Amino acid sequence: MRTKLLTGLTAAALFIGAGFAAHAQDALARAQGAGVLKVGTETAFAPFDFIDGGDHVGFNVDLFDEIGKELGVSIEWVTLDWAGVLPGLEAGHFDMVAGPATITKERMERYRFTTPIAESTVAILKGAKDDTITKPEDIAGKAVGAGHASSQLAQLQTFSESLPTPADVREYTSNNEAYADLAAGRIVGVANSFPNIAYVAQQRPEVFAVVEPPFGEPTYFGFPGLKDADHATLMDAIDGAMLKMKADGRMGTLQKKWFGVTFNTPDAVTDPKV
Repeated sequence: MRTKLLTGLTAAALFIGAGFAAHAQDALARAQGAGVLKVGTETAFAPFDFIDGGDHVGFNVDLFDEIGKELGVSIEWVTLDWAGVLPGLEAGHFDMVAGPATITKERMERYRFTTPIAESTVAILKGAKDDTITKPEDIAGKAVGAGHASSQLAQLQTFSESLPTPADVREYTSNNEAYADLAAGRIVGVANSFPNIAYVAQQRPEVFAVVEPPFGEPTYFGFPGLKDADHATLMDAIDGAMLKMKADGRMGTLQKKWFGVTFNTPDAVTDPKV
């Protein structure tokens, strides 16, 4: 009886010890142990993430393929609308966000951002044949759209309030819906990051054109993760992989492929302009 009791206690102790060990692993160790890094994103933010012929493609897909190689993991994508991406991160549905997200003061208080991957300064996309808008200030009193819960929307609202007649700012669930309304003439412009709208205009030059210069403060895109001790080593490892790619030219090659240009971004943003 005593032998059986000791055996049972030993087994229980080993089980509890294993449970504590598993719990003690941080996010990087868990991802590498499982061989999978779960990444949340939306798929209506070309050229970062979008659907082409039924496939999820874009700059982020190619970049995270390289990050996965550096970390020794495969990438599992979790896709949802942008408004649900950051709440999904906080709820633990995935390890980090591809997004990407504009690095802002407010967001930096809540999330840790990777090294920047591209500029995100806000500009206006207009109709290719619209001669009434030649500079950003020409949207005064007109209907202009932007993505819901985005930094671009917030900057558009601030810019609009500075105009003699505020613009009619409209929020869209996705940028693709805003682009569709612009093409149909229901709005006169869409505010989004310069890389995004430059790509859209490049793809459909007969429909869209970019209003230059951008009106927003100089800003940058980065990938947000949780700002806690559990995720610190994971974010360190991802930063290390991305800085290695920046140094060896892989980052620039992907930027050129998807944006047509390369970006001279800082290695880190410590004091965002917005």
